[in-house]
Amino acid sequence: MRVLIIEDEMLLAMELESEIDAAGHDVVGIAADSKSALEMINASTPDFAFVDITLRDGPSGIDVGRQLSKRGIPYVFVSGNLKRIPEDFAGALGAIEKPYTMNGLNNALAFIESYVGGTAANREPPPSLVMPPDNYTENGA
Repeated sequence: MRVLIIEDEMLLAMELESEIDAAGHDVVGIAADSKSALEMINASTPDFAFVDITLRDGPSGIDVGRQLSKRGIPYVFVSGNLKRIPEDFAGALGAIEKPYTMNGLNNALAFIESYVGGTAANREPPPSLVMPPDNYTENGA
């Protein structure tokens, strides 16, 4: 998978990048604000994205997520405050709560990979991946 990381905390972004690389995926970029994120989405067309809700330019991760959803690019929110996610999850597959464990992240990444690849039909999402009730069943998983 080609993965875009949208995260304003550089240490967290680098940690996430390391885990994505270790899982055999390509990180196509790291964006810390909505403008950079939208530019990278246009330039790299990722297969998937991890999106923090609060970016350098404010709580604009939700708007970035809606743009990803409009383009049919699946994504999850990565946030320390899941209560800020809109009820419709802004089209996100789900959310991973910070602070997350490496094991939890890896389990979520494995599920996401199967979801993006269309093979998640018989898999339950791991506990580390909070999913809206409608999203998992609507997408045929």
